Amino acid sequence: MTFRRSLLFSAVAATAWLAPANPVAAAGDLEAGLVAVDITPPVPFRMCGYFNERLSTGVHDPLHAKAVVLRQGDRELAMVFCDLIGISAEISLRAREAAQKKTGIPKDNILIACTHTHTGPLFRCALRDYFHEQAVAKHGSDPYEKIDYPAFLAERFAEAVAQAHAALRPVVLAAGVAKETGLSFNRRFHMKDGSVVFNPGKLNPSIVRAAGPIDPDVGVVLVRDASDSRPLGSLTVFALHLDTMGGTEYGADYPYWLEQSLRGEFGKGFLSLFGNGTCGDINHINFLSGHAQPGGGAETKRIGQALAARVKEEIPKLKPIPTPRLAVRTETVLVPLQKFGPDEIAWAKASMDKIGTSKLSFLDQVKAYKIMDLQSRKGDLLPIFVQAFRISDEVALVALPGEVFVELGLAIKRASPFPVTMVVELAHDTPDYVPTRKAFAEGSYETVNSRVQPGGGEMAVDAAIRLLGQLRDMRR
Repeated sequence: MTFRRSLLFSAVAATAWLAPANPVAAAGDLEAGLVAVDITPPVPFRMCGYFNERLSTGVHDPLHAKAVVLRQGDRELAMVFCDLIGISAEISLRAREAAQKKTGIPKDNILIACTHTHTGPLFRCALRDYFHEQAVAKHGSDPYEKIDYPAFLAERFAEAVAQAHAALRPVVLAAGVAKETGLSFNRRFHMKDGSVVFNPGKLNPSIVRAAGPIDPDVGVVLVRDASDSRPLGSLTVFALHLDTMGGTEYGADYPYWLEQSLRGEFGKGFLSLFGNGTCGDINHINFLSGHAQPGGGAETKRIGQALAARVKEEIPKLKPIPTPRLAVRTETVLVPLQKFGPDEIAWAKASMDKIGTSKLSFLDQVKAYKIMDLQSRKGDLLPIFVQAFRISDEVALVALPGEVFVELGLAIKRASPFPVTMVVELAHDTPDYVPTRKAFAEGSYETVNSRVQPGGGEMAVDAAIRLLGQLRDMRR
């Protein structure tokens, strides 16, 4: 079943790639290369995730961009998963174009997705621009931006793809889906006064019920060396916000502990890639339980190790992929952006110095930031770049931009013709939240902090389902 479209949009479809054939590998053979490159900024640097200026003081664990390249005959694709809250479409395009020049992999066959860690750098958006302008006005230059971090990122992403491409070797894959119901919780609730509130507080007596579901799927793809079956790395996809660590040290949040635990099982060279599922309305707090949860690093470690335990349990059950069939389809959907008049824009501009203070309500701070951020986007339409990757006739992955509500990802999975379908958010661009029509009608934080008009998320879902159908029907 698909969501019906009711907003005017245009779409541009692109097919798979035209890469030069590999004269060594047979058409059915599969090769993979995996690599991690460091993308940790200098200290101090502004940190992301909250509505106040926060400067880094150290490194809990380095931030990485982790790349996997897959090649089957003349077909190649790459996926890069990075420890960042998000990137811009400009950075993604620049990196993918550079990677294409280095490797020959078409840019549309390259995925760059962010894990959404809240302990990474703040290097884009209206809030960064405001803090940067204030620093330049005060100091003549910005003391907290010693490097051109966006340019650095684009170069490192391209280098990660190039290094993974150079490391290609024969591999075999296995994939499957485990279930995990004890780590993620919908954070939006219907309240007794008829409102919908996000993060209402533990055991709030006004809570009626959760406003949405969770996605318990833990998608796993395991990469083994074809010669000796040694595990080389894995991709894990799970829908849970990365905001468990806090503090002012850089860190990858719970995926760091996921990797550390898997390395304890498979060796220090094992590479764990993590793709965040659609979790715009999902976090790690059980508001219906009075059980105290550990804070900061202890909670981060608990979640990462628990997720790793689920992955380890699933690995012996994964189904081998004896006949991989790589293919990629893409579509760009033009989604209408929210609009604001001159008076609202003037109010937002005048309110920027109140963000992070008690001089303005939290939701008004969010609205002011959102309005100013929209001014940096050109035009009235947002290009939503949707990708669908076929690994085999049973396994596919969809990539969407933004913090996508869980029900949208679940709708894609229900309609997918692939038994194992993973949906990854925060790919290529960060238009902040992408709620459902239902959520827009209910209101609260995520809808206030969204850039798209109601219906935009459903348009992206329809595109993803179309692409999956095309992949199913492709002969090659």
